[in-house]
Amino acid sequence: MRLLLPRLMFLVSVCLVFQPSEAQEWTRFRGPNGAGLSDAESLSATWTEADYDWRISLPGQGHSSPVLWGDRIFLMSADPETATCYVLCYSATDGRELWRRDFPSEPHHLHRRNTYASSTPAVDGQRVYVTWADPARVTLMALDHDGNDKWSLDLGPWTSQHGYGTSPMLHDGMVILNNCQQADQLEPGQKPGKSFMIAVDAETGEEVWRTPRTAIRVCYSTPSIYRPASGVPELICTSTGEGVYSLDPKTGKENWRVADVLSMRVVSSPLVAGNVIFGSTGSGGGGNYVAAVRAGKEPELAYKIKTSAPYVPLVVAKDGLAFLFYDRGIVSCIAIENGDVFWRERVSRGFSGSPVIADGKVYCIGDEGVVYVLAASNEFRLLGENALGEPTRSTPAIAGNRIYLRTLSHLTSVGARAE
Repeated sequence: MRLLLPRLMFLVSVCLVFQPSEAQEWTRFRGPNGAGLSDAESLSATWTEADYDWRISLPGQGHSSPVLWGDRIFLMSADPETATCYVLCYSATDGRELWRRDFPSEPHHLHRRNTYASSTPAVDGQRVYVTWADPARVTLMALDHDGNDKWSLDLGPWTSQHGYGTSPMLHDGMVILNNCQQADQLEPGQKPGKSFMIAVDAETGEEVWRTPRTAIRVCYSTPSIYRPASGVPELICTSTGEGVYSLDPKTGKENWRVADVLSMRVVSSPLVAGNVIFGSTGSGGGGNYVAAVRAGKEPELAYKIKTSAPYVPLVVAKDGLAFLFYDRGIVSCIAIENGDVFWRERVSRGFSGSPVIADGKVYCIGDEGVVYVLAASNEFRLLGENALGEPTRSTPAIAGNRIYLRTLSHLTSVGARAE
């Protein structure tokens, strides 16, 4: 018994060391609940290539951001000529490719800033969930962590002006996908798309519920969960047709909506910051604005931000402050409660990826491939500019005190600074 006890204690300690910590996972676009927040510490604001943990080349091109579970990184890329989609898995420790799956697709028209792999996977402890589309079909698929097929769904044709880019999310054992399609400004021969929100069983792929939505403009919003102080969780999404709205995540039944607050295309996803929900709308021609809706028994529009408002990048918020990264390179810091502006400064030539916050810093990659690091403060301080050497429209992922940065055809890991 004396011999067994130390051995058992050793095994327990090993299990504890390697037990995945939920706080360390980055399981969907912009991390837990899409909020873009990490509890990582001692992250660097400046670095050089000599500080990289590793940097690897990816096959093809894409804007899909990395997600992580344990030591495994998952993301997508695609061949820009054939539209073949690649689902990729790498070691977070050293960047080794663990497996790769290739899936044929059909070349089709894309916006010049889009790719055939702009969707970010979602991941849990058993499976990784990916989606892509061509005009013939929207594919939603689950693979296990070793790359084996678990299930695949054909959700029907895809109608859009600019291609695909919606990301799935997970909640309570379900994969939820916003399938919001184009119905106006169609090309000759195009038929209006059918829009719906769908939830499927994560293990089997069986449909749990499907809620029809209004098809006007393609909207790429990935839902988030709002948890009222008292009451059941709500699924929050944004679109041109419904504005900011809430569904019951168990049934898909609509709880409420604040309509007509998002008048143009919705590319970004909602941010839930306490009881304030941010949604943004805009167009390539301008007119962007952010709508802040105050949730509650009688949800209502609280205010709008119209100056230097983001169209594509999401809002990020922490400690009563929200940070808005305008597509044309201007960053604003506002009070979540009332929208008052603390500062507004030009930082970059342009942003398409979304910001994240960790260790008191806001990280966002500019279109030209420079990681800008700002103090998460009501006083403007630019802490660092770090060139990655390649354009990008992706969003950083943070897990295990490392930042993972995807550019068009590379993936880079930057670790915490040495104490």
